[in-house]
Amino acid sequence: MMTEDAPLSPELLPAGPDGIELRFARQPEPAAMAAVQVLAAEIAAAPPAGLRELVPGLVSVLLRLDPASVAAVGPGLLARARAIAATRPALPAPTRRWTIPAAFGGAEGPDLAAVAARLGQSEAAAAAQICAAELRVLTIGFAPGQPYIGLLPEAWNLPRLPELTPSVPAGALVVAVRQLVLFGAASATGWRQVAQVAFRPFRPERAEPMPLRAGDAIRFVPAPAEQIAALAGDPQGLGGARLEVLT
Repeated sequence: MMTEDAPLSPELLPAGPDGIELRFARQPEPAAMAAVQVLAAEIAAAPPAGLRELVPGLVSVLLRLDPASVAAVGPGLLARARAIAATRPALPAPTRRWTIPAAFGGAEGPDLAAVAARLGQSEAAAAAQICAAELRVLTIGFAPGQPYIGLLPEAWNLPRLPELTPSVPAGALVVAVRQLVLFGAASATGWRQVAQVAFRPFRPERAEPMPLRAGDAIRFVPAPAEQIAALAGDPQGLGGARLEVLT
């Protein structure tokens, strides 16, 4: 269960002979997600000696290093993680914003009615709340380019489905635990599909195969199903999405 005031207890964990993981929480707490983005940005701005790869997750940051650097780097990073955790930071201000058309409900969002009922709202009100939310890409994971997007208001802390849906299509926008996931390919899921987009978060043939980045602001705008179907023909897979540079 996500809570806004859950305590953060950063841990330094080994990740093989060349890796360390800084974990802020064991559950996807909002403060831990913010702390991850702050720490990842600081590491990217001033990489430690021997850094080969930096991978931020929802509540942890993984570093791959020259094996000879692991022992020397870990204690300093743990101290920095504890300092960040003590401030309980908010998510850093976004530097980019994506606006993505989405068709809500109907065949494009077959679970929206059930979600709206759980919220005590109409389908239109539930869709409007998603579109009005201040959303960010929290992390990229599970599949190439696939974004976890949040956070929705507290009322959206909905559990996953009790059973997997065998397949949702590419472009499915699904929801659970105050987050949205946008699928780049057809997939099984235990989350609820509320909308369909034509944007594809991963296309290996694109100049930038995975255009979304952790920290990007996301804004969904309602569009009719016919428009989404037409936008799906975009050879670049951007599906009508617009990118705005904020700073």
